[in-house]
Amino acid sequence: MKYVLGIDFGGGASKATLLGADGKIYAEATYEYPTLYPKNGWTEQNPDDWYKATKENIRAVIEKSNVNPSDIEAVSLDAATHTAVIMDEDFNVLRPSIYWTDTRSIGEVNYLKEKMGDFILEKALHKVDTIWTLPELLWIKNNEPDIWKKTKKIVFAKDYVRHQLTGDYVTDVIEAEGSMFFDYGKMDYSEELLAELSLDKSMLPALCNPSDIVGKITKKAAEDTGLSEGTPVLCGTTDTVMEVFASGAVAKGQMTIKLATAGRICVVTDKPYPDKNLINYSHVIDGLWYPGTATKSCAASYRWYRDTFSEDYQVLDAGAEKIAPGAEGLMFHPYLNGELTPYADPSLCGSFVGIRAGHTKAHFTRAVLEGVSMSILDCMNALSEIGMEHDSEAVIIGGGGKSPLWRQITSDMLGITLVKKKYSDSSFGSAMLAGVAAGFWADARAAVSACNETVLKTEPNMENHKIYAQQYKKYKAVHDALAPIYHGEY
Repeated sequence: MKYVLGIDFGGGASKATLLGADGKIYAEATYEYPTLYPKNGWTEQNPDDWYKATKENIRAVIEKSNVNPSDIEAVSLDAATHTAVIMDEDFNVLRPSIYWTDTRSIGEVNYLKEKMGDFILEKALHKVDTIWTLPELLWIKNNEPDIWKKTKKIVFAKDYVRHQLTGDYVTDVIEAEGSMFFDYGKMDYSEELLAELSLDKSMLPALCNPSDIVGKITKKAAEDTGLSEGTPVLCGTTDTVMEVFASGAVAKGQMTIKLATAGRICVVTDKPYPDKNLINYSHVIDGLWYPGTATKSCAASYRWYRDTFSEDYQVLDAGAEKIAPGAEGLMFHPYLNGELTPYADPSLCGSFVGIRAGHTKAHFTRAVLEGVSMSILDCMNALSEIGMEHDSEAVIIGGGGKSPLWRQITSDMLGITLVKKKYSDSSFGSAMLAGVAAGFWADARAAVSACNETVLKTEPNMENHKIYAQQYKKYKAVHDALAPIYHGEY
């Protein structure tokens, strides 16, 4: 048996998946690392933590599976996009990486909007917001000039880890699309947008396709991880497209709903949809795209709630399941780090509204789950408003999709069927992509046929859907009432 390895870097942990040529998983491992919050609105991660997680996870899957490392044919990585690693000429990291949920660059965003907002939307197909690499780097240039002067190399999260494994200096096109200094028309970095940062193109990694073999495991990396020296390593790509791929969404109209750190609805299309409410990326299959909407704090809201009140997810779910839909009027808005669709507003804040003396912890728990699902409904409605066609059911992905209660709430909220696959996380998608590169399967669609399996479906309760439709009207009204206050209008 031959194997391939996929490794993902998420909001709070890295996961490795060892996949066999028979389409079965032989071992998985997860290693958590901290996200840093040095100031309100600031979110950072330490690149060295990603590589430490890589070493631990690779050794763990080799030990669990008892495979011979020489039988691992290829490795592929993925990570959340937008997360730049800035380094000096010797590839030494100069500061922690600003994570995409960070909102410190509001000033830079306003500057870019006023100076060249329309130009950026035309070239980069995205509305200026704090989530993108361009304003993040502009903030560093404006506020940390000494560090910026030393900056000679810039890569993204998974590219940094891969550099530690192989010594290469490249990134994939899909990752570059998330930088906001990429020109979709030229499918290359934009000279005009780089000029805003006084960046020379030579400071950026060369562009490759996600499935390209870009390097091999070095002697040092072999010692660090237990892999065989010379093992091929793919360029890899972003976490969301790997989840879309892993879920089997490889044809026009197929849709995924993601309940993870952020929430996403992605629809496979044959073209991009430039719109302030959409995020546009290429698919790993030529000619396809996966434009989508996003809510910023999805499972991140539930994790914050769990950590704040020191409780286990299963215990929380069990209590919330006993509460009727609507949480007896208690409502949560999940704007812990501002919001994306449909507001693109980093100033929004989270809130509980409608608290009564009879509300218990279980009510608050259910309100959190429902509030995030209402934000997902906001995302769905944004797609409807621009007339994007999609299937009548969706594949549910992300850690939140493992909760039967949250799946049902989301299905009821949206009024659609949710399909759960046996495997759909991004490390599995990366392993599948590595399998294609290793020759296990002829192409991406063949990999989906060999590895993808539906395990259950969640059908909507339409009576609950009616209740949520009424609750949603209040949810929107509360946003409209509080947004001016968050903007200082009081």
